[in-house]
Amino acid sequence: MRINAYIALATGLSRRQADNLIQQRRVSVGPQLAVLGTQVPPDTQVYLDGKILKLPSSRTVILLNKPVGFVVSRKGQGSKTIYDLLPPDFKELKPVGRLDKESSGLIMLTNDGKLANSLAHPSMAKQKVYQITLDKPLTPSIKSKINQGVRLDDGLSHLKIDSLSPDLRSMSVRMSEGRNRQIRRTFASLGYEVIRLHRVQFGKFNLNNLKDGQWLKLKLK
Repeated sequence: MRINAYIALATGLSRRQADNLIQQRRVSVGPQLAVLGTQVPPDTQVYLDGKILKLPSSRTVILLNKPVGFVVSRKGQGSKTIYDLLPPDFKELKPVGRLDKESSGLIMLTNDGKLANSLAHPSMAKQKVYQITLDKPLTPSIKSKINQGVRLDDGLSHLKIDSLSPDLRSMSVRMSEGRNRQIRRTFASLGYEVIRLHRVQFGKFNLNNLKDGQWLKLKLK
């Protein structure tokens, strides 16, 4: 197995991130510093910053319905974290994608680096679906602007609005990007506040009937 694939499986990082660690001379295969393309022989220990990396014994994928008020991090810095909702056996799983503290809904966690990268990397353009509520009705002209694309400081924001409620305040939003607080910033740039943001789909994975704080371990082939 190539060293970057080994690191990805052991840590949940992408292969590109693994390559960066190797180039920073932070990875060893046995007693030797690893280089790009190094093969890891069977029964050989791999070290990152002097600590042994262990491959997962089996692939684990968890779907979690994150409640509002929980942060997607191991270090809450005074806040509750998603790991407070999970059994101790799942503490080493890596989250795929982020939701801010005030948002809720689907979070995936896994020890499968390849799966995590296929879902989270921008080049994969996985569709995500959110149910949102605004502080005031959405006008037709603003809806049209959002569907056409809104210029933010970090580039054009592409959102698609579906299923607008009769009061014009609640709707379904689709996106294939995932920049920091993108939905909230897009609406804020047009004079709206998102008062509820709830993710219901990430790629082929759906929240379905999971209630706040509940999780489900998937059986994947």
